[in-house]
Amino acid sequence: MKKPHLPDPSERNAVLDQLRNLKMSESSHRYVRGSTEQFYKWLQKFEAQSVPIGPAIWICGDCHVGNLGPVANAQSHVEIQIRDLDQTVIGNPVYDLIRLALSLASAARSSDLPGVTTFLMMEKILEGYELAFAPDFDVEADLETPPSILASLRTSLHASWKTLARETIDDESPQIPLGKKFWPLSLDERDSLAAACETPEVRDLANLSKMRRADGKVKLVDAAYWVKGCSSLGSLRYVAVLSVERPKKRQVYCLMDFKEAVSAMAPRATDARMPQDDAERVLAGAKHLSPYLGKRMARATVGGRSMFVRELMPQDLKLNIDQLDVSEATKVAAYLGAVVGKAHSRQMNSGQRENWLSDLKKKRTPDLNAPAWLWQTVVALLSTHEKAYLEHCRQYALAS
Repeated sequence: MKKPHLPDPSERNAVLDQLRNLKMSESSHRYVRGSTEQFYKWLQKFEAQSVPIGPAIWICGDCHVGNLGPVANAQSHVEIQIRDLDQTVIGNPVYDLIRLALSLASAARSSDLPGVTTFLMMEKILEGYELAFAPDFDVEADLETPPSILASLRTSLHASWKTLARETIDDESPQIPLGKKFWPLSLDERDSLAAACETPEVRDLANLSKMRRADGKVKLVDAAYWVKGCSSLGSLRYVAVLSVERPKKRQVYCLMDFKEAVSAMAPRATDARMPQDDAERVLAGAKHLSPYLGKRMARATVGGRSMFVRELMPQDLKLNIDQLDVSEATKVAAYLGAVVGKAHSRQMNSGQRENWLSDLKKKRTPDLNAPAWLWQTVVALLSTHEKAYLEHCRQYALAS
């Protein structure tokens, strides 16, 4: 069988543009997830509907369903947290709430759920979110998990290196097979990655796991360009296999995700003080929003680009809720609202929590649990995204 042509680094950007357009044309739900920049441009048109303005805290900035999921800490304890912080800034927490509501409403439409269910999901998102700001809420306690999410957690808890290797590189060996997901590197890229892996920051990260020495020697074994995501396609992203020395000079392996840090599109609060370096900004946001993940990340420089690095853990999996049913949809909505609420609440003092909860409740109408501002904003954004999605598909078909 003839092997497919794999783009060399000089061809990469053109091929990635085509691939991104293809992915975003596959479904309106995927288009919503991949259109962060448009989301904020369109949202500005609807903010006249008086969306609440909360305390300036670290927000995800791109809080769609695909960016939430099981995350493990260095001791392999697992919790559902925000797992993608590229867009994190200090800003209005309501942006995360709207982004989550929009992506869940889009998922409901893709699952052919009735509009009534979508409306009920909007109610439950806010109910779950508000729970995290009650006076007796414990930010360290586990949330009550609905069955569909619990299934993902159980899968995550039983994952191993072999699971991770099969899921990520389709192999249990330490070599990365080039193909659809992994493309070749230039010699300069490989040399730069090898140098980054020898820095104290990456070495310490590779030694963080409880199964490794505190100062084990770290060496790059293999690496490739990683074709992953949708909105991030076009930014540099590498996956690297590192060997870590254990006692008696035995070797264990770990997978590292190197991702280019780009400027955030999410609006930041006036006078917000954040790191100027984008990778440092991502690390700061991760530590506030997702402690399990934030403690497993570091900054690196590869080819003169600022990047953030995290070890890929077997337990880190995406939530699979592409096909929701009516009975689970509202439970999932309430749970994910609470996950985001918990990430926000842990950054506020008791007075801020009380005031923010009061502001949210003031926006309610007596006859509806779902606030008009959230429902109207999501409906407007859904219709705008649908029109843009169909136009995107037309342009893609013409280009093809």
